[in-house]
Amino acid sequence: MALNQQARSVRCAAALDVGLTFGPLVRGAYDPASRISGHVWTRAWHTPQGAVTTRIEAMPRDSAVEFEAWGPGAAWALHHAPEIVGAGDGKPVFAPTHPLLGRLARRFTGLRFARLRAVYDVAIATVLEQRVTSIESRRTWSALVRAYGEPAPGPYRLRLAPSPDALAALSDHARHELGIEWRRGVTLARIAAQIAVLDRAAAEPGEALHLRLRAMPGIGPWTTAHIVHAVQGDPDAVPVGDWHLPSHVAWALRGERRADDARMLELLEPFRPQRAWAWRLIMAGVPMAPRRVPRAR
Repeated sequence: MALNQQARSVRCAAALDVGLTFGPLVRGAYDPASRISGHVWTRAWHTPQGAVTTRIEAMPRDSAVEFEAWGPGAAWALHHAPEIVGAGDGKPVFAPTHPLLGRLARRFTGLRFARLRAVYDVAIATVLEQRVTSIESRRTWSALVRAYGEPAPGPYRLRLAPSPDALAALSDHARHELGIEWRRGVTLARIAAQIAVLDRAAAEPGEALHLRLRAMPGIGPWTTAHIVHAVQGDPDAVPVGDWHLPSHVAWALRGERRADDARMLELLEPFRPQRAWAWRLIMAGVPMAPRRVPRAR
């Protein structure tokens, strides 16, 4: 066993699909802090008890997960391993009567909602995604981690995102060089300064984290929904304000090519309080509406 490594096994109700479950938390193919390879997800991140590198390997044959951790936050991560992999959280199983979603739920039985419990890395990566393309946000995340992060514990040569103190100390000029304008930069600094409060809110039941995030300038409903969904495994979180999701949902459920947030919420309402299951399954199993090409003369 590698130096300072800790490990445990977690049993799941069904085989875990690593890509479906954790794919949204990997910021592109060149994410220096996280990667997925086959049935394995490795990630370097900050917990309330310190930095950690985790390795999660799904064992499809026996519906088990091998969870390994290195670093000061290893004991904390292993304690919360069942929640992190979405096993045994006591939440009701999604069993929709809608024909399409019923088929998707039976097809993607390996989808779980991670409950990471640590706000910091998810929050700063989500803020970097505000009002920019995925390519831009991933480039900025990679540049930030490589320039101001530190080598992660463990054997995988990952890098940690900059610590809260390092992020809060970045000048506006330094952030601008990374492609982070003033508005997002100030929001990042606020998160770094209040991370202990946010982590305590994440550990509380109910809407404490949701309310705390919405009270922070620069964090709206889209950002809040993505953070709460990943950190607390909220099965009803819907990211209002997304560029593509409303039309994706409308196309899947009604064959409508264009939709706004109001229409998306109307279509998802029958699935409350598990609306996140609906849009996550749609994103996993239904392609976007095909683009209309002008007919040749």
